[in-house]
Amino acid sequence: MGEAFDIKTAYEAILVLSFGGPESMDDVMPFLRNVTRGKNVPDERLLQVAKHYELFGGVSPINDQNRQLIKILTEELKFREINLPIFWGNRNWKPYLLDALIEMSNAGVNKALAFVTSAYSSYSSCRQYLEDIEQAQMEFKEKFPERKVPEIDKIRPFFNHPGFLSANEERLNECLFQFPNRNLVHVAFVAHSLPVSMADGCKYESELNEVASILAERLKIKSWKVVFQSRSGPPSQKWLEPDILDHLREVEAEGYLEVVVAPIGFVSDHMEVKFDLDIEAADLCKELEIKMLRAKTAGLHPHFIFMISDLIGERLNGEPAQKEGTFPISPNVCPANCCPRGATASPGRPG
Repeated sequence: MGEAFDIKTAYEAILVLSFGGPESMDDVMPFLRNVTRGKNVPDERLLQVAKHYELFGGVSPINDQNRQLIKILTEELKFREINLPIFWGNRNWKPYLLDALIEMSNAGVNKALAFVTSAYSSYSSCRQYLEDIEQAQMEFKEKFPERKVPEIDKIRPFFNHPGFLSANEERLNECLFQFPNRNLVHVAFVAHSLPVSMADGCKYESELNEVASILAERLKIKSWKVVFQSRSGPPSQKWLEPDILDHLREVEAEGYLEVVVAPIGFVSDHMEVKFDLDIEAADLCKELEIKMLRAKTAGLHPHFIFMISDLIGERLNGEPAQKEGTFPISPNVCPANCCPRGATASPGRPG
C-alpha cells in the first residue's frame, strides 16, 4: 500500500515527461545536437543519423503519440474522478521541460506528479530524467527569481506493472496469431543497448529478462532471447549484446525462418523502432529469407493507459501498488546511489 495523499494539497497537475523528437527536417540536426550535447559527437556522424529521419520526412512519431496519450489519459482520469490538468515536457525537443514548468507556474501549479515514458531502471531511462527535472528547475529560478518553482515528483519505474505486461502480451500475441505454428517461431525481445559500465550499475538487463520471461511463459513461447539495438560510441566501448542484426543471422543459422521482433524496451514506436527494426532488421530478414513481424510497442494500448492511471492513483490516494513476477515494486523515491551514469556517455537517438 502506498502512502496516502490528500489530492487537494499534494498534487495539482500531472506532467508527461518524454524524450522528444523532431517534427520536420529543419528540426532534425538541432534535435540530434540536443541529444548528444556534451558527448563530442561530430556533425559528420549526426548527418549520417539525420538520413534515417529523411526517410520519414524528418517527423518522429513520438510527439504525436504523446499528444494522443495525453488526450486519452485525460478522459481516463476524468472517469476515475481525478480532475487534474496534464502538462507535457520533453528532454530534447519542443515542448521542453522548462516550457512545461513555465506553463505550470502560469497556471498556478505548485506541485506536479511526473509520468516518464520509460519503463525500466537505468541512468538513461530513470536517473537522467531526475537530473533533467533539477536542471529545468534551476533554469526556471534563473529566469523567474521572484516565482516559486513547481515541485515535481517522478512516478516509479513500471516494467513489472500488470498493465505494461498485459499490453506487451497482447501486442506480441497479435503477431504470433499470424503464424500457423507458434512452436516454430522465434521471438527476439528487443531493447536499447547500454554501455556495459552503465548497465553494471543498474537492474536494466535483469528487468528486461524478467519481462521477457513472463511474456514467454504466458504465451508458451519455446524459443526466445533478449537482444539489443541502437548502440553508439566507439567500437572500443563494450555495450550490451547481442545486437539484433547479429542475432537474426544466428537465428537463421539455427534453422528458424519465422521471427517476431518484440520491442519491449520501448513504449513508443519512435524513430529507433521505425528505422532499426522496421527497416534495418526487416531488410536483413528479407535477405535471409526469414518471415519477420514486428510487434507494436505498448504505446496507446488500453492496458497501458489504465496502468498510467493506476500509477497516478497510487500516489494520489494510496491505491494498492501492483506488480507481477519476482521483482519487488520499484521505490517512488530512488536511492541517491542508484543507476549511476557509468564510465561512458549515455546513449540515445530515439525520438
